Amino acid sequence: MNTEPHRFVILLAEDEQADAYLVKAALAENSIPADLHHVLDGREAFEFLRRQGPRFAAAPRPDLILLDLNMPRMDGRECLAALKQDPALCDIPVVILTTSDVERDVVASYHLGAAGYITKPVDLFQFMEAIRNLGNYWIDLVRLPQ
Repeated sequence: MNTEPHRFVILLAEDEQADAYLVKAALAENSIPADLHHVLDGREAFEFLRRQGPRFAAAPRPDLILLDLNMPRMDGRECLAALKQDPALCDIPVVILTTSDVERDVVASYHLGAAGYITKPVDLFQFMEAIRNLGNYWIDLVRLPQ
């Protein structure tokens, strides 16, 4: 019998390697029990979610998707819209994690079905705090289906 608790799986769609590193470091620094999987854009996110190709053949289903809005090929807006229209994927919560603080992006993201919107803090301490709060909410507080 496996008594090990379920590790929370996060898919991060982020084209900036430095920002992806910060998310990974913040999860570790805050002792958030999550497995982070990183893709560079919306197209790779769909390849991961659909387990396409040898790279993603064994990809786990994420409990949460963190999605940047401004990425090449398929940006976060297109990705979010497509995710929420796909019956096999629409129930995965998506939180926008982006530099954009523009009100129309916030409104459009919620209209498309985002479960949350976080503007990336520029300050490192505030960024770490934002990820800690995200972990507290999505991992410790919210109940997601198994």
